[in-house]
Amino acid sequence: MHRILLTIALSLLTTTMQAQDLTVKLWDNATAPHSNGLTGPEKDEGEVRISNVTEAVLYIYEAAAEKATGQAVVICPGGGYALLAMGHEGHDFARWFAQQGITAAVLKYRMPNHTPQVPMEDAAEAVRYMREEYKGKEALKSVGIMGFSAGGHLAASTAVGALEANGDKSPRATARPDFTILFYPVITGNPAFTHAGSFNNLLGNDRTQELTDKWSAEQLVDESTPQTFLVLSDNDGVKPYNSTSFYNALKQHNIAATLHILPAGGHGWGFRDFEYKAMWQEALSDWLRRLEKK
Repeated sequence: MHRILLTIALSLLTTTMQAQDLTVKLWDNATAPHSNGLTGPEKDEGEVRISNVTEAVLYIYEAAAEKATGQAVVICPGGGYALLAMGHEGHDFARWFAQQGITAAVLKYRMPNHTPQVPMEDAAEAVRYMREEYKGKEALKSVGIMGFSAGGHLAASTAVGALEANGDKSPRATARPDFTILFYPVITGNPAFTHAGSFNNLLGNDRTQELTDKWSAEQLVDESTPQTFLVLSDNDGVKPYNSTSFYNALKQHNIAATLHILPAGGHGWGFRDFEYKAMWQEALSDWLRRLEKK
């Protein structure tokens, strides 16, 4: 079902910049279980951001062989479910992970256009592909998922089995990642704390609260939810309750979780340089090393 589109040689690497190794098309609106109804070419929104996404593609960066840990992570960039910030919330992170010995797959997922199953099935299929079909230089021991902002909602929804909870019983939908990394995520549809734009793009402006609750990740946490790392800034424009509600739900189910609230930084910093970049890098690297040893 899957077709490898392009393999890129790694002859021009430097210590600070790594080219992707592989590009894999998972499916498009014609071949996926659901369509978002969008047509036409992708739109370049500037700053390595794209919209009108109609096909799901993985851009895979293999772990540096001398450092390979056996871990892999699927990365879901943010963009409010309207576009994808593929640079500072995608490829930049993938290069960094590969240098740390972790294989990274940046997911270009389709925009929901009010059909929530669309990005959810892209993310779930990406995890399944990395776990079952990807054959890299190093064998994988675990496959996690990572997301930013609305991509954090997508990653968290995959971790809690939102597709399965909403009626999809396929092997893809029932598989959970082994760990979850959430950067300033959108999580809840609670009217007092939600990021309305993301949920409107996911479900529609006329969405009912009942429908919204079905896709609110903190309400779907159970004993099968994987251990999670969360990081955000205290002055995040997406209300911190999104992260703290998910953390609290994890603890209510005795799931291991780590929550870091940086003193400042706002929303959407991704891999960009800012005052607390070294802090989150050290914390995340330490957390992943501890996972590797378990």
